[in-house]
Amino acid sequence: MALQIVLIALAILVVLGVMSTVRIVPQARAYNVERFGRYLRTLQPGLNFIVPIVDRVSTKFDLREQVLSSRPQPVITEDNLVVNIDTVLYYQITDPRAAAYEVANYLQAIDQLTITTLRNVIGGMDLERTLTSREEINSRLRGVLDEATGKWGIRVNRVEIKAIDPPPTIKEAMEKQMRAERDKRAAILHAEGERQSRILKAEGARQQAILEAQGEQQAAILRADGEAKAIERVFQAVHANNADAKLLAYKYLETLPTLAQGQGNTFWVIPGELTQAIQHLSQAFAPNREGASAETAQEEPAAAAETPPELTQSDGPSAETLHAADVAADQAAKAVKEAKNEAQAAASPHLPSQRDTQS
Repeated sequence: MALQIVLIALAILVVLGVMSTVRIVPQARAYNVERFGRYLRTLQPGLNFIVPIVDRVSTKFDLREQVLSSRPQPVITEDNLVVNIDTVLYYQITDPRAAAYEVANYLQAIDQLTITTLRNVIGGMDLERTLTSREEINSRLRGVLDEATGKWGIRVNRVEIKAIDPPPTIKEAMEKQMRAERDKRAAILHAEGERQSRILKAEGARQQAILEAQGEQQAAILRADGEAKAIERVFQAVHANNADAKLLAYKYLETLPTLAQGQGNTFWVIPGELTQAIQHLSQAFAPNREGASAETAQEEPAAAAETPPELTQSDGPSAETLHAADVAADQAAKAVKEAKNEAQAAASPHLPSQRDTQS
């Protein structure tokens, strides 16, 4: 019985010894082994054996890339403004021995080194440059941290600035400045639009005025051409029909009453040729014995046609002829007088006309 107990005890000791001898290291992990308190070696991932009681695993490290997020730190810029900057650090342990024996607490060391480096970098920049130069700040921080943490067995892969918070008064001032810039751009765009609109309207008015002037010019030219052609045709018709002085005198007297028409006619002058027109008209009613010979003479060559026919008074006018001429002259004079009275009546409508006075 006692032997069995001893055997069981020995078996338990063997199992415990084997368990204390075998060490299984996971992937991407590293264990530092010390023998009698002194660093011996680093166990790699897989199955490893150590001497029980003599060797022991002191520290364990994760070799994967890790993230360290620091709390917001107050930093003074070059223009003496305090801003709170929050950073994120990506690092990886490359040497477990150095990470364990070169620095007491590598996380605290990295955090403090990040803060001091950030203050040095931001201290040489003003607020505006700090807000717009994040890439520059990240690269400078990464360079300083990677150089300082290399002897600790740590590699800094990337440093990112998560947030930059200026003071509330600066935020308010920045918002006002942004609103002012937006209002300025809006006013400039509105002014540019108004300017372009006025330019286009002026160009349109100019083109319209040019086209209207060209249209009026063409219309005036066409009207002048029409009037010229009409006058030319009337002139040709008069000369083609060989109108004599009697017909012209009749048309002359027929046109006189129209001179007094119109509301603006307040003054009317009787031409001096009126008496001559009346004489030609009175002669039109006198017998012309040589009328047939004169018409026959007009059909002769042009030299004979240019000489106007003369009225002969060989036998002298009869009494009826003279009476008819007097009647025609009286009628013409009466027509001229009526036209003159109508012109005066149009000039002064409140005054009684000469015809009413005579009646």
